[in-house]
Amino acid sequence: MVKLTTTALALCMVLRASVCQGEQASGAPNPAYDPDLAKAVGADERGMRSYILVVLKTGPNRAPAGPERDEMFKGHFANMQRLSAEGKLVLAGPFDGVDGWRGLFIFATDDIDEARQLVATDPVVAKGEMVAEFHKYYGTAALMLLRDLYEKVAQKPM
Repeated sequence: MVKLTTTALALCMVLRASVCQGEQASGAPNPAYDPDLAKAVGADERGMRSYILVVLKTGPNRAPAGPERDEMFKGHFANMQRLSAEGKLVLAGPFDGVDGWRGLFIFATDDIDEARQLVATDPVVAKGEMVAEFHKYYGTAALMLLRDLYEKVAQKPM
């Protein structure tokens, strides 16, 4: 039995189970493969692509409850909506706050400097409510399809 690292386990969730268990791929073409869709989402031959994952953590400047904090978070959500509409922000969401972990962003870029510029436009980061930690991430290119799917499942979109 082969011991898998966390990265390998994550990759296994994307690839067919038989490949992760060490069996040879058949080499047969995938009958569901859509080359136009693959190109549109930036997929490589494995159906994957590079992203930048951002972990948002509690920053040094917690804004007190009140109108200023409310406006800051209103701007935070508006900024995420804008970045999503531009095709830059692929996935975002809150964490439970344990150990200061507040949320995440996944950006459709492999350039950490570009992701830093995008994050800098967020009011919660600009005001120090949260700080950002940047990581390169390689995952399914199907993440690029989430925005359209979200609109189909959200009864009351944000």
